[in-house]
Amino acid sequence: MRRALPSVLIVAVLAAGAAPVVSADARFRVIVHPQVKGNQIPRAALSLIFLKQAPKWGDGNAVAPVDQSLKSPVRMSFSADVHQRALVEVQVYWQRKIAAGLVPPPVKTSDEEIVAFVASTPGAIGYVSPDTSLPDSVREVVVVN
Repeated sequence: MRRALPSVLIVAVLAAGAAPVVSADARFRVIVHPQVKGNQIPRAALSLIFLKQAPKWGDGNAVAPVDQSLKSPVRMSFSADVHQRALVEVQVYWQRKIAAGLVPPPVKTSDEEIVAFVASTPGAIGYVSPDTSLPDSVREVVVVN
């Protein structure tokens, strides 16, 4: 039953019709590989993806999250807004999960590296600074409640 909940959430991951959470002053943009379907993602589902509690998209394809550097202000904003936890709390979570054998998402050191990873990895999802120029090889999705 524990696996069913994340799958159900991810089925609705990129559903339409929910109210957007992000605004013009958003502190990050969420991007996906162009093969990922939909234009919106619920905040709760996004958190599950980056905590590796939701391993598949609604179509059954693997999710491939990629994180920013621990030193990145974008990652601090993402942690606070999406996980609703301080970055240090997320790090404690990962220390426990690593001890149990779960590997955290790969970390990239720049927005450009995040964009390149997402563009070249089917099922990928990442986040970048709000002023990052996005090529046609990735798509932005809106975070909703």
